[in-house]
Amino acid sequence: MSKIIEIESLTKNYGRHRGIEDVTFSVEEGDIFGFLGPNGAGKSTTIRSMLGLIQFEKGRIKIFGKELKSHKEGILSQVGYMPSEAMFYPDMKVKDVIKMAASIRKLDCRKEADKLCQILNVDTEKKINELSLGNRKKVSIICAMQHKPKLFIFDEPTSGLDPLMQAEFFKLIQEYVANGATCMLSTHILSEVKNYCRNVAIMRSGKLIQVDTVEEITKTNAKRIKMIRDGKQEDFLYQGDLNKLADELAGHDIQDILIEDPSLDEIFMHYYEKQEVEG
Repeated sequence: MSKIIEIESLTKNYGRHRGIEDVTFSVEEGDIFGFLGPNGAGKSTTIRSMLGLIQFEKGRIKIFGKELKSHKEGILSQVGYMPSEAMFYPDMKVKDVIKMAASIRKLDCRKEADKLCQILNVDTEKKINELSLGNRKKVSIICAMQHKPKLFIFDEPTSGLDPLMQAEFFKLIQEYVANGATCMLSTHILSEVKNYCRNVAIMRSGKLIQVDTVEEITKTNAKRIKMIRDGKQEDFLYQGDLNKLADELAGHDIQDILIEDPSLDEIFMHYYEKQEVEG
C-alpha cells in the first residue's frame, strides 16, 4: 500500500503563540485517517502547512509521493479541502458558489455536484447569507467533493450538521474511499474516529503524542466498575485482574455491581494525561 501523505519533523512557530513541533506521520492510500485532538492542539496548523497555505520553518511534506514545495499546484489539483470555517461571498447563490469552485479547477462537475446537492438536501437557489451554519457546511462539503479528488482533507467537517446529515456525510466519504480515494479527517469528536477511521494520530499542545491503529489505541484491560457496597455508591476505573477485585470485595455487602468497558473519552484521556505527566 503506497503512502499518500508523508510528513516528517514538521515544525511551525508563531512567536509566543503555540504552533507545532516535530510532527511526523504518514497516511496510506485508501485510509480514512483520524487526526484527533482538542481545539488548539495544532491540527489546523498542520493541515494549512500541508496545503501550502502557511510557510513552515522545518520539516518535509510529501503528498502522492511528491514534494509539496516543488509540486504544489499539481498536488492541490487532486485534493479536496474543507476548512473548519465555511466562508463564502454572502450575496452569491449556492449554485454560483459551487459552479465557481469547479471553474477555478477548470472542470465540469455538474453531474457530481447535482448528486451531492440531492443527497445533502441543499437548496441551490438560496443565497449564502440565507443559510444556517449547517447548510453552509454542506456547500463547503460539495465544493470539496464535486471534482472527485484522490485525497480529501476535512477540518472539523461535521460541526453544525444534524445527525442525519452527519451520517450521509460519512456514507459519502466511505463511497469515495471505496472507489480509490484517501481521507484525512481532523476532528475532536472521539466517536467519529472510533466509528469511521482505521488509523489515528493524536495531537496535543502542538505535539504528536501517538500514532497507531484505532483498534490498538482503544484496546485496554481497564474496566469501569459501578457498584453499591456497604450502602455506598462507588464508580471507578479498575486496571488489573478481576479475580483480585473479587477477593477484595469478599466480605462486603454488595447490593449491586456493573462491570463495563471504559468510554472512548476515558481511553483517549489516558494518552493526554500520560503526555502531560511526561511533559
